[in-house]
Order: sequence, then C-alpha cells, then structure tokens
Amino acid sequence: MKNIGVWLDKDKAHVVRIENNRESLFTIPSNIDHFQIHGGSGTRFKGGPQDVVQDSKYLEREKHQHRAYFRELTDMVSEADHLAIFGPAQTFERFAHHIKRYNKPLFSKIKGIQRADSMTTNQVMALVRDFFADN
Repeated sequence: MKNIGVWLDKDKAHVVRIENNRESLFTIPSNIDHFQIHGGSGTRFKGGPQDVVQDSKYLEREKHQHRAYFRELTDMVSEADHLAIFGPAQTFERFAHHIKRYNKPLFSKIKGIQRADSMTTNQVMALVRDFFADN
C-alpha cells in the first residue's frame, strides 16, 4: 500500500511516500514568481503623476504557474493508494481543488486535508507518518 503525504506552500512542496514501512522524501520547487507592486511616482501632491500597474497580467501569469505546479505534483502523487495534503496557507486548499476538478479518481483517495505551519523536512516526514499511523 502506497501512502503519500504532500506538504506544500507557494515556494515548494515536500512529497513523502510511505510504502512497505519505507519512507522517501522529494522536494519540488514551485517556480512561482513573487509579485510585488512597484508603481506610483512618490509625489506628495494629490493628483500627481502615477504609474499604471498591470497587476492583472501578473495575476494571470501566477495562475498559469500555479496550474503547472499543481500538474507536476498531481503527476507525482497519482499512483497513491491514500493521499494526505498539508500546508500553511491557501495553496494546499487550491491544490485539493485542482485535484477535485481535474483528477476525480485521485480526489477520492484523499484521506485528509489539514492546515499545518511551516516545518522542517523531518517534521513533515513525522507529520505524514503520524497521520497515516492514526488513519
């Protein structure tokens, strides 16, 4: 039986595979750009010149980068018998939604979706090990 736990945020994902009481850890970078608005002229006068920031362009690029990141993760965990998803922010919930939308057979294998703070790799492995020991 192959149990897989994924801890992910916007920067990286840790994938822990447990099979025949052997654990392996893989780290996958997300390659998602961090968007910070740089605009405006810095003038102290009301109605002064301002730069127009095209944040819709950046948001669209980020959406495509998320989708590519989630596709890569889905391919890596697709052979799981049981799947658990963890994360500190909204990314893990978006990943679960991506699986629900694009891979229904894998979505039926999800045994848990839980919020978990930022962790070291050893803490992630222990979290996944404990989750599947309890379930």
